[in-house]
Amino acid sequence: MAQRIQVKSVLNKAKQTDSWFLDGYTINPYSGCSFNCLYCYIRGSKYGEHMEEKVSIKENTMEILEKQLFNRAKKQEFAFVVIGSATDPYLHFESEEKLTRGILELILKHRFPAHIVTKSELITRDFDLLEEINKVAILPMNLAHKMDQKVVVSFSFSSVDDTVGKIFEPGAPLPSLRLKTLETTVKNGFLAGVSMMPTIPFVSDTTESLNQMFSAFKQHGAHYAMPSTITLFGNSRGDSKTMMFRAIEKYYPHLLEKYKKWFDQSDYMPAYYNNAFNKKMKELSQEFNLPLRIVQ
Repeated sequence: MAQRIQVKSVLNKAKQTDSWFLDGYTINPYSGCSFNCLYCYIRGSKYGEHMEEKVSIKENTMEILEKQLFNRAKKQEFAFVVIGSATDPYLHFESEEKLTRGILELILKHRFPAHIVTKSELITRDFDLLEEINKVAILPMNLAHKMDQKVVVSFSFSSVDDTVGKIFEPGAPLPSLRLKTLETTVKNGFLAGVSMMPTIPFVSDTTESLNQMFSAFKQHGAHYAMPSTITLFGNSRGDSKTMMFRAIEKYYPHLLEKYKKWFDQSDYMPAYYNNAFNKKMKELSQEFNLPLRIVQ
C-alpha cells in the first residue's frame, strides 16, 4: 500500500541542460518505484530490498506545481520538463491516481515542453494531452533552432528479451510490450526513442544482444537510442550492487566472479570497457541509422 506524503516542491530546476534528456526541469510524481528494477540507482536503505512496498504518492503535487510553473512561465523560463527522471511516472498506481495526467494538464496550461521517460504502456492514455502540448508549448531558445517537437517520449530498456526483463525488472511491463508501445507512440506522430540505461554486462551487452536491441528499436520506429553502461552502488540488502550480485549468482552463476572482479572495489565499469562500449555504440548507430542523441 502506497503512503501519501506532502511535499514543499515538485519542480526541480536543472543546473544545466543535459545533452541526453534535454532537461531544464524534472518532476517525479512518486517516490520509490513498484517496478523494482534491481539495477536502479535510487535503490538503498531508504527503500529497502522490496522497493515496491515503499512507494509514496505526492498528494499535494497539483497545488505546488501550479505555483511553480506559473512563476517560471511568468519569467519566460521555458524548458523541457522531464517527467520520470528518478521514478517511472506510470507506475501501477497511476491508472487510478492520475497524478502524472494532472501534471501534464498543468504543463499544457503553462505551455512547457515535456519529455516523458517510462517503461509503461499506460502513457498511451495521455496521448490526447501530449498532442496538445506538442502544438502549443514553447521551446527554450537553446533548442528552438534544433528541433520542432515539443514532446519527447523515451522508453527505458536494459534488454529486449522478456526473460532477462523478468529477472532484472521484476515489476515492470515486459520489454516486448514496451516495444509495441514505442511503435504505437511513433505512429501517433511523437518524437520517441529509447533509453538503453543501463545495459547489463555479459547479458545484454554481448554483440548478439546489442544487435538484437538495435534491430528491434529500428524495426519499431525509434528515432534515437541513448546507451549507457551500468553503475552499481552500496552493500546493504536493498542496494543495487547487492541486488544485482544476488540475481547474477542465481541466474548467471558463471558470471559472478567477473562481477566481483569489476564491482567489489568500484561502482563503475572499468575505463577500457567504457571505451570499447562507446566505440561499439557508434558502429551500431551508423549501421542501423539510429542516432545516439535526441538532438544532434
